[in-house]
Amino acid sequence: MSDNSGQLPHSEELIDDERQKIEIELLLEGIYRMYGNDFRDYAYDSISRRITHTVRQLGLTSITALLERVLHDSNAMEQLLRSLTINVTEMFRTPSLFLTFRSKIVPFLNTYPSIRIWHAGCSTGEEVLSMAILLQEEGLYEKTRIYATDIDQEVLEQAQSGRVMLGNMQQYTQNYILSGGKGSFSDYYAVDQGDKVTFNSSLLKHVIFAKHNLVTDQSFNEFHVIFCRNVMIYFNRNLQRRVHSLFHESLPRFGVLVLGERETMRFSGFETYYEPLNEAEKIYQKIK
Repeated sequence: MSDNSGQLPHSEELIDDERQKIEIELLLEGIYRMYGNDFRDYAYDSISRRITHTVRQLGLTSITALLERVLHDSNAMEQLLRSLTINVTEMFRTPSLFLTFRSKIVPFLNTYPSIRIWHAGCSTGEEVLSMAILLQEEGLYEKTRIYATDIDQEVLEQAQSGRVMLGNMQQYTQNYILSGGKGSFSDYYAVDQGDKVTFNSSLLKHVIFAKHNLVTDQSFNEFHVIFCRNVMIYFNRNLQRRVHSLFHESLPRFGVLVLGERETMRFSGFETYYEPLNEAEKIYQKIK
């Protein structure tokens, strides 16, 4: 008896799913071999949504057509890259984390003659500016070097500008107050003509911005603190372990790793190398 429901038979749905997986694998392999950006171990469900979104955005009919486009058009590759690297950030995001950082981590950092902090996946720089303000208020900024890295050159350039949307400042001011801010937030920036503000240049004088791929690049220094928040949620388990290995290599004993609120040290393969300083805020200290 024939099926008149209008739906694909189950076997055809499976074939379509398998075809899409093959197309995505070929696309990601092509991107890696052509441009060196490795998304092959990103979580499948997340990356497939972003790829199909880009296909529609570019008016293409298939993922295979997207592969052909990005192999021959670097501008299309840049557009796809922006879609694959989600940039969600805000100043003093999760204020309770920064409040805990002031009380628990600042005294520890104060014992060092110089401090190195790495913001991995820094996006447009709001977290970096937040850290610079915090360190300045705690009297640590002058002896600190902040390394801010991201895979996306365009967001790095935005971060280097120190400019932020004016419409966000009410939320950022509230975050600053809740994070234990010790001054007046408005003293740290000036309103531009238009819809942006520019933060004081002194906040970026000890910041080194650089392009860095957590998937393919190596450790480049030793850091007392590493922030990597809400980046690894897009990676599969194997890639998460690889990045954890990179961070473990980049931290000295008693160095501090800060993850995002939706991330965990569990199942990383490195659980026994850290102890939680604050599990709720995802702050961990390397013990071996």
